[in-house]
Amino acid sequence: MSNTIKLLTNLRSLRAFARESMTLDQLKDALEKLTQVVNEREAEEEQLKAENKERTEKLEAYRQMLMDDGIEPEELLSKSITAAKKKPRQENQEKYRFTNEKGEVKTWTGFGRMPKFLRKALDEGAKLRDYKI
Repeated sequence: MSNTIKLLTNLRSLRAFARESMTLDQLKDALEKLTQVVNEREAEEEQLKAENKERTEKLEAYRQMLMDDGIEPEELLSKSITAAKKKPRQENQEKYRFTNEKGEVKTWTGFGRMPKFLRKALDEGAKLRDYKI
């Protein structure tokens, strides 16, 4: 806690500070300003409460509309969550096997860019089904 907050919230410290450091006019001026700050803060709090109350009323109205249509709010939430989830991606299984120029046996899943050797073989007239595993 900062020293200013300690000073303002401790009555004995505030009395000692006011006695030693401030005139009566300065104290009255500080009181006016502090009162103004408190009033502004109360107005802000009231506005926030009103906004929250309005939001809560809207939510309750929407909940009631759902209930009137026979839809439970939890059901709506569970549907939207499952719709947003992606299905797990299947692991790519090797679908094609070929031997490249170096004599190495390679495989290709059929996804992504086609290997150069396989592309060259297809351009020369080979059929993709010839390489299917």
